Amino acid sequence: MAGFGSYLKKHTEALVKDVGIEPACALTGKSKATLGRYYSDNPEHADRFMPVDAVVALEKEAKFPHVTSALAELQGITLDHDDRRRNDQRSGGVNTDVIALSQRFAMLMGEYQQSIEDGIITVNEAKRLLRETAMLQQVLIDMKLHLEDESG
Repeated sequence: MAGFGSYLKKHTEALVKDVGIEPACALTGKSKATLGRYYSDNPEHADRFMPVDAVVALEKEAKFPHVTSALAELQGITLDHDDRRRNDQRSGGVNTDVIALSQRFAMLMGEYQQSIEDGIITVNEAKRLLRETAMLQQVLIDMKLHLEDESG
């Protein structure tokens, strides 16, 4: 774990701050002091890390999976965060997917046209394009799963 500890602790702190310290205490059943030790950079707490069950509980409420993302990066794994968080499975199958695909593609092209108007794609414009591309990719994945279901 040499060298990775401070990286994980920074992401643990980001997770707790994303959720909020009081809600994090309630979700994990841990005190403020205990949560603080999980991301403390004091040498006496160097070997203390948040338990996995606590990470799961907090990441369900967080805007982003901070610790999971950090763990994946350390292993050279790429994750794609789907922030849609649907409560139920989408119905409609492939026909609905084709419509969603054309709508997402139109949104991507609209973002691209807006971004390239001045001949320069800024960092923020690139982030918006990347976000739209990821959403388009998710629609394609959904479509692939529906096609696989239909083909048996």
